[in-house]
Amino acid sequence: MKQQKKTARTKERILNASMQEFGKKGYVQTTINGICTKYDIPKGLIYHNFKGKDNLYLICLEKVYSGFIMFLKEMKEPITMQQYMQRRLDFFSEHPLYARLFFESILHPPENLVMQIKELKKEFDVLNQRIYRASLSEITLRDGVSYEDAMEYYAMMQEMFNAFFSSPAFSEDHFEYVVKSHEEQLARFLDYMVYGLAEKERSNK
Repeated sequence: MKQQKKTARTKERILNASMQEFGKKGYVQTTINGICTKYDIPKGLIYHNFKGKDNLYLICLEKVYSGFIMFLKEMKEPITMQQYMQRRLDFFSEHPLYARLFFESILHPPENLVMQIKELKKEFDVLNQRIYRASLSEITLRDGVSYEDAMEYYAMMQEMFNAFFSSPAFSEDHFEYVVKSHEEQLARFLDYMVYGLAEKERSNK
């Protein structure tokens, strides 16, 4: 029993160190050697408990998504898109390390981990779509536009939006700025999508 507790504490120590490094530096700049040196953890101890860098990254990312989803599920429905986006901003303001991991997984996922990250995101994607669908139920869609059409449009535009923030235009910016800008502009963008840009001309009659 004592050995199990010791092993659990060791794993927790390694994961906490990894979260700090991935959360501050991202996947590319984080190395096993860097974790070992900065946190005085023998390399053999890491490889005894984990498969390596990719394994540590995915475990940290899973913790991020599970914490974020739990936070979002505490919202009382019905909820507006504005409230949802503010809730997201609140979470990432409170958990800056999580913010780096979450947005890296969306905007710049490591190429060798794309499929694993896609699997980790599934529950979040479902929750995200459910909230958007709920916001659509509060409005009247135009004739000829179904909820399925609206959801397809939402998915397409969100991909385009994320692709824009993945572009070189943001590569030199501080990551904190990218996160804040992404969330604030996404809130405006979704509002435009749902409620439109132009006022209909009023009749003079």
